[in-house]
Amino acid sequence: MLGFLLICFLIIGSLIYFVQSVKRRKLKKAPVDNKKLFGKWTPISFEAPRPVPYPDWSVETTRPLPYRPFKYGPDYFVTMGIKRLDWNDWIELDNEWTKYHNTKLARLSEDRSSRLYKIAPEAQDAALETMELLSEYLVYRYPSLFEYQYNNEQKQIRIKTTGETYPIYSDDPLKYASLLIQDDLALMMEGSDGQYYLKGGIIIIPGFWRLEDKFNMPLAQIHTSGDVPKFEEKLKCSMERYFQKMSPQHPVIRYNYFIQTDGELAWSSSIGSEDTFGIGWENAIPNPPIEKIHFRSERQSLRRLPRSGAILFTIRPYFIPIVNIAEEPNIPGRLASAIRSWPDDVARYKGKQAYEDVVLKYLDEKHEQQVENGLQEDNPKPYPY
Repeated sequence: MLGFLLICFLIIGSLIYFVQSVKRRKLKKAPVDNKKLFGKWTPISFEAPRPVPYPDWSVETTRPLPYRPFKYGPDYFVTMGIKRLDWNDWIELDNEWTKYHNTKLARLSEDRSSRLYKIAPEAQDAALETMELLSEYLVYRYPSLFEYQYNNEQKQIRIKTTGETYPIYSDDPLKYASLLIQDDLALMMEGSDGQYYLKGGIIIIPGFWRLEDKFNMPLAQIHTSGDVPKFEEKLKCSMERYFQKMSPQHPVIRYNYFIQTDGELAWSSSIGSEDTFGIGWENAIPNPPIEKIHFRSERQSLRRLPRSGAILFTIRPYFIPIVNIAEEPNIPGRLASAIRSWPDDVARYKGKQAYEDVVLKYLDEKHEQQVENGLQEDNPKPYPY
């Protein structure tokens, strides 16, 4: 009798365990079955941590960080290259802020200003959210440069060094947001097909691309139309998955670099006029004097905006003559090795044929000088420095 009861107990226990297991599996699957519709976003209640003031920051003396996002060859890897971003470091300003600010003001006063700034109606709230979040960040991170003030109860942000004030709430929030920082701004929004589209941007100092050529394009077409190397094979799927899963809690950052054969921050005229259709490296006069050639790097941050669901890009260019960068220890040898490691498609994309002879010769000579003077790389700097 006792054995029979024990068997019944085991059978009942197994049934209970089976039923609970099925319930657990169903609960795990629920988020997939109830997946949100593409193009629809439910606002999330999330506030980024308040940044601490940048230590000893000065608009006159704080130098740009020396980003050198290239590695020794012979291998060259194509990846998204993203890493987690500390909230304190979202936006970087330095003693070139005034130069960038004046360049932006001048560019926006030109006839082409309407081509530098575009916003789709569906991105207007995301643009406003950008201005709200950016101004809140800046007054705490850079209190010597920015402060809030009120004019007839209208909230504004004031630039202390220039006296300029910009409204937080306006019809052109993305434009005003850009004038506060050294970055260009772009807004990607999810469409009903699940792809992300460029629906807003203020692209004033891009160097090599134009907002009017990319506006309203999906993410994949933006890259394929620009002949980004190995996008289809190496980047497309992972990038689209990442955009789908990106959360407001985790901003990220990435870097890239180019060689530019002129000294113009806003637009590289060596590839053609900004106002004509046919732009490209085939227009560049090959191997200009080394003094004209510049190293251009970009620091790009990405964050999901919690209210609108848009993904905001900040794109900060750094611009320095090759003759300056080549004075830094180890840099001439490392950059020359990186350039030689580019596969053919990367070399075409970066315009190597327009400068390789003069740049590589110069970098090799500077590297040899450093080696003769006792250069050692016992403690190489971590990427991206």
